[in-house]
Amino acid sequence: MLRGLLKAEIARRVINEARKPHNQAKAKELFRSLQSKGKGKGTPRP
Repeated sequence: MLRGLLKAEIARRVINEARKPHNQAKAKELFRSLQSKGKGKGTPRP
């Protein structure tokens, strides 16, 4: 039960931080960089 409450609290904090505009910009930049790193590799994942 305690683990469930802890997970719920962490998820709530993550969601609240993700709603902030400056964090949204950081997340978009992170996703762009990760996507550009993943492109161009010769072999797809199985």
